[in-house]
Amino acid sequence: MNRKPWLTYALITTFFWGVWGAFTGVPAQYGFPETLTYCVWALTMLPPALYALSRVRWKIQREGKSVLYGLSIGLLGAGGQMLLFHTVRIGPPYLIFPLIALSPVVTIALSILLLKERVSPRGAIGVVLALLSLPLFDYTGEHATGFSSSWFVYALLIMAAWGVQAYFMRFANGFMNAESIFFYMAVTGVALIPAALYLTDFSQPINWGLNGPYLSASIQILNSVGALALVYAFRYGRAIVVAPLANAGAPLITALLSLIILSVMPSSIKVVGIALAFVSAVILAVEPDQPIVSAP
Repeated sequence: MNRKPWLTYALITTFFWGVWGAFTGVPAQYGFPETLTYCVWALTMLPPALYALSRVRWKIQREGKSVLYGLSIGLLGAGGQMLLFHTVRIGPPYLIFPLIALSPVVTIALSILLLKERVSPRGAIGVVLALLSLPLFDYTGEHATGFSSSWFVYALLIMAAWGVQAYFMRFANGFMNAESIFFYMAVTGVALIPAALYLTDFSQPINWGLNGPYLSASIQILNSVGALALVYAFRYGRAIVVAPLANAGAPLITALLSLIILSVMPSSIKVVGIALAFVSAVILAVEPDQPIVSAP
């Protein structure tokens, strides 16, 4: 494992995001709005950011290129989160999330075209299986009725934003340290808090108790730590492998936790997704390391 630091960090991301996915909707069930959950998430980005900066003696890269890419990565991620709140209000989540789950397709395409990344034939099978598994975790077989068609455009925008974000994250690791990248991600997340507050309907009852913001914080910190680990995974590994592994493995853990802890029985389609994700994760975990070619 020490010879594959990218795998260690990718598995950390997979585990933390998998647990986060199983419980992230719980505070909303207790009356804590998702827009305020965004605010809590943005604040939970700060402790990992401070930890990361302490590892590099608080040295933040401030040259123009680093600032540009750092803020771009942060805005693509946080902006996608903000747009997601609006999208799930006007469209069917059971169709929105399968579309968003295909964001690694964008990352892989850019990595192949611009970074010239390659995988072995066996690794290619793992990537394909991961991509095939992603939509199955949210598939219900239902059709969208009674919704405006604009949700489809917004979902595609989120998918593109997160796919490009992952590519930028990998590319920026060629000239930035991971700690600075994550610092800018945290800064942009916090900068969008006023927008989330503006979108919050404070005329409705809001749960400010322990199972509201405090429960949300304990869940969202998993997201933030997983995001930091993902930045490190892109530092050491190829985006063409890291992106599908994290995006397929996390829903796998979410589905298993839902089955075991929350007593939620997945549909047959989701069982197929679980099986594909498991096989994909095993294949990608044993994929031999290769020299990473940076973009020109």
